[in-house]
Amino acid sequence: MAEEQQDYGLFGPDSVTWRVHLEPVLWVGGFRALLLQSLHPRVMRGTYQNSALFDPRKAWSRFQRTVEFVGVRTFGTTAAVEAAAARVRRLHASLRGHDPVTGATFRIDEPSGLLWVHSTEIDSYADIARRAGIIDDQQVDQYLAESVRAARVVGLPAAPASRIEMRTYLESMRPELGLTDEARHAVGNMFAPKGGAAPTVVTKLAVPAIASLALATLPRWARRMYGLPGVPTTDLGATLTLRTLRTATHLLPDMPAPPEIQRARRLVHGRDDVSEQPRSSLATGG
Repeated sequence: MAEEQQDYGLFGPDSVTWRVHLEPVLWVGGFRALLLQSLHPRVMRGTYQNSALFDPRKAWSRFQRTVEFVGVRTFGTTAAVEAAAARVRRLHASLRGHDPVTGATFRIDEPSGLLWVHSTEIDSYADIARRAGIIDDQQVDQYLAESVRAARVVGLPAAPASRIEMRTYLESMRPELGLTDEARHAVGNMFAPKGGAAPTVVTKLAVPAIASLALATLPRWARRMYGLPGVPTTDLGATLTLRTLRTATHLLPDMPAPPEIQRARRLVHGRDDVSEQPRSSLATGG
């Protein structure tokens, strides 16, 4: 079958999404998303009560499964995306959380929580890609518009589809946000990865550095919630670091990856995946 007749799933070689998610610097976006998601008390409590992310023996494996899902969602065929999304929807539908403040029980897949998780993920990838010099403001809008397709597969009929819509949504959510004990626990785990499927020594050293950079890339109001300075100089320094990091990762060869990511590399960048040396991307699973 000719390449142009192949099933590219939700996106494809002409999408901004493929271009963004092939970049290793998106590691930082993944951590930024987790930091923002952790500031929603209800989402954080539901995650804390149901997720292996808080079990030191299982956290890394659980994190890797999330990475793999994002990779399939981004680069997989329609059938692969639908199968992966169906598994996620079934899992979420079976889980419940308990709010100790109100005493209420709530569904993990309630739309408001799903929208927060989706929006902070997409905003984080877009912000890191723009600041690293991968895309410009117009392409950010295109990326956000494309991301609505990803929202639909997890059960959201709509999501912010432009910079203005995303900024409006995030601002509207600020009164509901706060740093809970669960969030403090989650952030602590980010800086000390461990577990049964233990990450490599290199990963254990790299993850705290990436998490620290992710903290610096948060919006100023979010940094203040974490007890960090919300000053413009931090924004400038983080942006310069992102650009330097992107340049450095481009000097490394690609890591062997699943066939769908190899195909994306070939179609977007015009190269085959033949290297044995690592150049990994958290956001793609590549």
